[in-house]
Amino acid sequence: MRGLPLSVMLVTLALAGCKAAGPDVPTPDVGKPVDVTADQCGASALQYLVGQPRSVLKTMKFGTQTRIIGPNDAVTMDFSPGRLNIVYGPDQKIVTVACN
Repeated sequence: MRGLPLSVMLVTLALAGCKAAGPDVPTPDVGKPVDVTADQCGASALQYLVGQPRSVLKTMKFGTQTRIIGPNDAVTMDFSPGRLNIVYGPDQKIVTVACN
């Protein structure tokens, strides 16, 4: 009789680790902040600039703080989601349009 309560306890503990079969529900990234300002600067509307020559920017006006960044330009690393960054490469063609 003494082994019966122990075996019942072991079975109970073994079943406690089981879960019902069902669809996997993704767990949220607890440590990763949600970026609700991903396009606060309007970069998605300007993606057509990628591949264009840098010279097209001379006639454009932007409604937000804008940085035009060349291949050897020094820039600050501070995060500003409302700031538009337009990056051009050594060939003077625009390679990135993004918020930061």
